[in-house]
Amino acid sequence: MAKLNFTKAAIDALQEPLKGWAYRYDTKTRGLAIGISKCGARSFVFYRKVQGRPERITIGRYPDLSIEQARGKAAEFNSLIAMGENPADKRRTARREMTLQKLFDEYLERHSKRNKRTWREDVSKFNTYLAGSKQGFNLADKKLSRITRADIAHLHSKITKTHPVTANRVLALVSSIFGRALEWGLWDAPNPARSIRHNPEKDRDRFLRANELPKFFAALAEEPSDVIRDYFLLSLLTGARRSNVLAMRWRDIGLAQKEWHIPDTKNGTPQVIPLTDEAVAVLAQRKASAPEEFVFPASSKSRHLVAPDKAWSRILKRADLEDVRIHDLRRTLGSWQAKTGASLVIIGKSLNHKDPSVTAIYSRLDLDPVRESVRRATSAMLIAAGLKSDAEGVTLNYKQSD
Repeated sequence: MAKLNFTKAAIDALQEPLKGWAYRYDTKTRGLAIGISKCGARSFVFYRKVQGRPERITIGRYPDLSIEQARGKAAEFNSLIAMGENPADKRRTARREMTLQKLFDEYLERHSKRNKRTWREDVSKFNTYLAGSKQGFNLADKKLSRITRADIAHLHSKITKTHPVTANRVLALVSSIFGRALEWGLWDAPNPARSIRHNPEKDRDRFLRANELPKFFAALAEEPSDVIRDYFLLSLLTGARRSNVLAMRWRDIGLAQKEWHIPDTKNGTPQVIPLTDEAVAVLAQRKASAPEEFVFPASSKSRHLVAPDKAWSRILKRADLEDVRIHDLRRTLGSWQAKTGASLVIIGKSLNHKDPSVTAIYSRLDLDPVRESVRRATSAMLIAAGLKSDAEGVTLNYKQSD
């Protein structure tokens, strides 16, 4: 049993194990240990034999929980044991009374909102498939002790009938919720989502082709909201991720430099996007009508456009296009870059793909070839759409006249 005098410096200096978790026990408080995972996560746990049976209780994550707080909680457990009680039994009783909704609320605040830019998607999936009536039953109000692997497998099977990929995402969410609960000491039974077979998935290769671009731009021009029109157009012209375009801020845009600096992206790295003349023209026009913080302001809690899915459906219907998602606009730019001769490295740099095999190359790559690649791809798309007569400097005019 490896022991350690718990100090901040000592805990921070612990080395990650090659696999699983490694534990060190406090020299000052009986039963208190710190666990460190191969990914570097650190958690306080309490481990003692109670009435001849080993009991393990997760106290909390470090450094969210201080050493002093962890020692205090361990001291409480030791006092209960001295009085003949089992602190693990009390926790089990409390856990069995917790509902999935309550656990998800804790998951949302302690993990999803802190670590995931897409936490709103977790809320949407939970409300639609776990708390809503769409699947015919509600798991959100069930006690955790009543939720079985059969429940989760049945839910996955029902969603699979219409949305097999979504079924996998819901399964992954459930697995993550219970996985975090295990880590936090809120659950000590097997993860009910474990070992349920995922549906096979194929990589999407959908993008707007030459014969589809005229219809797309014509349908886009008929959209009455300039916020919606410009959002989808800039999504196509920049190839940026949906969440980044939605939250685009003027402070990050240099119109004179023709650059958009994104400080935080999905893969955790900042990104500089070169702006074509067409993108600059759209932004300059928006700046005159929406000069506040966000490029796409809205009366939402976030104060910017959040979910333009209904508008997207209207545009696709007018364009008579099927199986095209908003994310496919990003893929469209990359595909047209490939069609106009860009290398995979250039495309990866412009779309901010995080590929370890080319990370070193990305770090040395100048922005000029990326800008030129995006310019060529943009010109080719606009020529195919009938909005440019050649590849040189024709001003984009895709909106209906007033």
